[in-house]
Amino acid sequence: MAILHPDELHAFIRDTCAQLGSSETEQSLVADQLVGANLAGHDSHGIGMLPAYVAGALRGELTVNSHPTIVQDLGVLSVLDGNMGFGQVNGYEAMEHAIERARTHGAAIVGLRNSYHIGRIGHWGEQCAAAGLASLHFVNVCGHAPLVAPYGGREARFVTNPICLAIPGGPERNGRPTPRVMLDMATSKIAAGKARVAMEEGRPVPPDTMIDGAGRATTDPSGLFANPREGALLALGDHKGSGLAIMAELLGAALIGGPTIQPGNKRAAGRIINNMLSIVIDPAATGAATGFAAEADAYLRYVQSSDLREGFSEVLLPGDPENRSREARADGIPVDVETIKLLRSAATSAGLADADQRLV
Repeated sequence: MAILHPDELHAFIRDTCAQLGSSETEQSLVADQLVGANLAGHDSHGIGMLPAYVAGALRGELTVNSHPTIVQDLGVLSVLDGNMGFGQVNGYEAMEHAIERARTHGAAIVGLRNSYHIGRIGHWGEQCAAAGLASLHFVNVCGHAPLVAPYGGREARFVTNPICLAIPGGPERNGRPTPRVMLDMATSKIAAGKARVAMEEGRPVPPDTMIDGAGRATTDPSGLFANPREGALLALGDHKGSGLAIMAELLGAALIGGPTIQPGNKRAAGRIINNMLSIVIDPAATGAATGFAAEADAYLRYVQSSDLREGFSEVLLPGDPENRSREARADGIPVDVETIKLLRSAATSAGLADADQRLV
């Protein structure tokens, strides 16, 4: 493992995106989110995604310097089309739209469809929380073959379909308020990216997170990335996570006119398409803004006052692990050698002349 400074990684991503033709704003939005995911401890959604973006852009699937367009506008409810642009741009602009509408109407329902990979969904919950708003986000993942088996099945029928819920009121970070609590979770037991990272690092995935092609439990992640694929991830919480993933597919995509992962829609290896339904609420509009903050704090203190179970040293709140990871990684992010090779190769294919001399 190499330990690389966040600023070095940020510059590498910006420079690679610049070679693809991205504007300075687009370069920064992509780099901010990818490096931010690593800082938060979610390496599966961090810098390791850059090669997929470069490949998508070079294939003509990811549209550089694209912006979302409004295709339905009813005031409190809007639907935006991402036009296959960078998800970091689409997500940011969709949330800015949602924030403006929530401040106007008290709440906003915003659908974003047909976007390239929108990355760590918690990033969008944090954007809303920084504006003082609560938010819920339902996301489906399509464009490539499914990875997660439904409860009772041995064949994959959906991807990791994340769900995020964020409550404002946390301390400032980089000059912006943060969520008081935020739940950002895949509906599979582990994210596909975490299985990819495990494979690249030559280690097994945790027990009871995957099955092989025969439906038997396995800890070998390689089958998930074989061609043809062998095996599938398992849903979080058995029937409960499977049900949440199905609802994310229907709410996050079908309801807003986006494609689900059913085989009648286009699929291609390496293609990562997201659709997202966001519900954003201004606490001030409920008439209980001050009371909300006080009641939330009182409740969270009560949660953490619980006596501890055997083997535990504390009660964690949603978002605590990410905040601690940011502190631990502020001066250096661990990156495995294989990921560095893939990053350099992708940057070289994008046209970055000194890629092989970077990230040392």
